[in-house]
Amino acid sequence: QVQLVESGGGLVQAGGSLRLSCAASGRTFSSGSRYATGWFRQNPGKEREFVAALSRSGGTTLYADSVKGRFTIARDNAKNTMYLQMNSLKSEDTAVYYCAAASSSIRSMKIEDYDSWGQGTQVTVSS
Repeated sequence: QVQLVESGGGLVQAGGSLRLSCAASGRTFSSGSRYATGWFRQNPGKEREFVAALSRSGGTTLYADSVKGRFTIARDNAKNTMYLQMNSLKSEDTAVYYCAAASSSIRSMKIEDYDSWGQGTQVTVSS
């Protein structure tokens, strides 16, 4: 497992943008791309849902239909950090956002494939 720490959440008006960051401990992402990475989100009383994923090689991205065209996942291996750029935010994007890493998957949309999680960062979009 790796240690992941999210940052960048906050309050934004509908139509605005935010960029979430997820810093990994050690040389997690710089060590030959050993991890697939992803972002998930969750609201109280609801299940955690997939938002975006980046393959181990960094060559393939996956997005939930609800964010496709508005969100972009990226990873900077040299900085050991992954990002989620969120544009054209909507009130329904309000949630706690979690970054995650999967040590045994090439890429995945499934929660159960991820074995390391950050603590979450709150994103609130006001309408």
